[in-house]
Amino acid sequence: MSKWIIAAFAIMALAGCAKDTQTPAPVEEKAGTAVTPGASTTGAPSTGVAGTAGTVAPHKDPANILAKQRSVYFDFDEYAIKDQYRPTIEAHAKYLQANRSLRITLQGNTDERGTREYNIALGQRRADAVKKLMVLLGATEVQIETVSFGKEKPRREGHDETAWAENRRVDIVYAGE
Repeated sequence: MSKWIIAAFAIMALAGCAKDTQTPAPVEEKAGTAVTPGASTTGAPSTGVAGTAGTVAPHKDPANILAKQRSVYFDFDEYAIKDQYRPTIEAHAKYLQANRSLRITLQGNTDERGTREYNIALGQRRADAVKKLMVLLGATEVQIETVSFGKEKPRREGHDETAWAENRRVDIVYAGE
């Protein structure tokens, strides 16, 4: 009986390591054009979210969603992901899924309101929420590190809603950047 259990686990482990050869579904960009993850980046500039055949990695290509959209913004005192940022998170998750050697850091940030301790915790919850969604969409836990800067790394200085809204965010940073 135990031999059957061991064999079953071995088969499941091998099946989990098998490479998925199916073409992923298109990812919608804000402009409404569909791109296929894994598309080649040779020739004209590509807006695809995956691939390594081109001279510029998609996450470094200024014309690509992976380079253009690196922040997820949040409402005051919230860490729920807004629907408008799901395509951005999905694009990065699918890219990580197609490129298992890549690593990212999700940097959670808050506005200046609240205590230092509270803001560090809120920034961490925001980064963890983005990580959880990325993992659900195909990235692996090992590819994603989370860190909270709280209010210590503002994108915009100021003491008004405009500055606060820009500082309530998670930034996606690829390793080596």
